[in-house]
Amino acid sequence: MESLFIPLSLIAGGLLTVQAGANGQLAKAVASPFAATTIQVFIAGLLLLLIAAFTGTVTAFGRLPAAPWWHLAGGMATALYVASTILLFPRLGAVVSVGLFIAGQMVASLGLDTLGQLGIAPKPVTSAALLGTLAVLLGAVAIVFGQKAAARDLSLSKLGWILLALIAGAVLPIQGALNGLLRADLGTPFPVGAFSFAIATLSMLVVLPTALLAGTPKPQLGGLSAMPWWGWIGAICGATYVTTMFTAIPVIGAATTVGLTVAGQQVTSLFVDRQGWFRLPKREISGLRFAGVALLLAGVAIIKFL
Repeated sequence: MESLFIPLSLIAGGLLTVQAGANGQLAKAVASPFAATTIQVFIAGLLLLLIAAFTGTVTAFGRLPAAPWWHLAGGMATALYVASTILLFPRLGAVVSVGLFIAGQMVASLGLDTLGQLGIAPKPVTSAALLGTLAVLLGAVAIVFGQKAAARDLSLSKLGWILLALIAGAVLPIQGALNGLLRADLGTPFPVGAFSFAIATLSMLVVLPTALLAGTPKPQLGGLSAMPWWGWIGAICGATYVTTMFTAIPVIGAATTVGLTVAGQQVTSLFVDRQGWFRLPKREISGLRFAGVALLLAGVAIIKFL
């Protein structure tokens, strides 16, 4: 079982990059990234609900009232993360934001593993774990500075936005741990994923009108007919990622799971940038960025196997 979650986590991380490209098309079609996110998380929850019905596990929802209330809060992380990307990308840039997300994820996951919080078995702090985490963080730094003009986006004047990026990254492994606890409560994975996305949808239904009051463009549904078919696959990618996270973390640990998903995300992003997939502009990949991804992969291997 443990060996199965290693490739699954890598694939789930790669699908996050695919999700971003698909979600970009959906946001363009409806003229609102907040509306696109609301649509995406709703469809993801609906897909997982249908799978739960098909597998005959919908009765697990009856156990929800017996679950501790904080086990139910994992879905809120999705809304926080997505809203943060929308706020941060134009202010810090996509490369810098993703680098900070990685740092937040790795620090939070190492803390979860070390302290044994949220249902994760505690692991002693070893020199290999620290070395691997350091390698991942250095890899993230190399990825950030390997992109032209990314370094100047980091400044003390943007300290608040930098802190938000770190928090937004940190909530992802926490979400996985909380959903893992809810899975233990319900006894089956698909209702957990469906409920998590239901909470994410409710959270976005709060964020969306707030954004409209703040002056963001109103959603326009007329562009959906001209959107490419792959603009809809973000929901599948998101559902796969969330389900993989909360099933993998209890088995292989938070730091390993997060490291693998981050590695998968970065490897896929190299192809997206180089080939211009998802109607994105082609970008040359610097040697420093290649080195950063290699260092990130090496860090994950150290965490897992040493």
